[in-house]
Amino acid sequence: MDPVSEFVPNSSIRVFLMMENRLLREALIRLFRKRSDIVVVGHDGPADGTANRALESQFDVLLIDTFQTTWPVAKVACKTGGQSGYKAVLIGMEPDEELFMAAVRSGVMGYLLKDASASDLVAAVRAVHRGEAVCPAQLCSTLFRFVAHMIEEMPVKRSAPRPDLTIRQQQLMVLVAKGLTNKEIASRLNLSEFTVRNHIHRILKQVDAGSRSEAVETIRAYGYAISS
Repeated sequence: MDPVSEFVPNSSIRVFLMMENRLLREALIRLFRKRSDIVVVGHDGPADGTANRALESQFDVLLIDTFQTTWPVAKVACKTGGQSGYKAVLIGMEPDEELFMAAVRSGVMGYLLKDASASDLVAAVRAVHRGEAVCPAQLCSTLFRFVAHMIEEMPVKRSAPRPDLTIRQQQLMVLVAKGLTNKEIASRLNLSEFTVRNHIHRILKQVDAGSRSEAVETIRAYGYAISS
């Protein structure tokens, strides 16, 4: 890694360049030096032996000029969105729908084509740093079609009918909502613990709930007056 700036103001967007093309890296360093809010903190070629160590440095936005799912650095870049603390932007890309979707699935937040201008790149860096996603207008429809297809493929979850709870079951669930144990509920309702357990088991099955708390919330959603 070749550090570019030793002092970085806290308000600056810290950028790391992972570029195969050295001339491009140097050109981008000169470009970002003209922007007071963006600082290049380092740069590497993806094949360099220090690449993985470079990605351990502190930066906000990673700029990459090549994307391959088999590429070691690409796998690291796929960790965008929380764990790694940085966001990746691909630059100089082709308007290829399959490549674009592979990049999106990997977690890349920005995708710029070869005809993107210097101002487009600067705007993209600032946008992804704000948590926005950036992609060419002609590829937005690809995302819309993908989402529409996913929705079509999802199984339709039919709304279940309102569970028909008895007065006793409603009384019992009021006490469950209050956090009472089976023993305490049995004492309140003058029932055996065995009967209470059976009631709760049947209620969980009726409302398709995996826990007592989930059953309470589901029953409330159906309009029953179950208060804690």
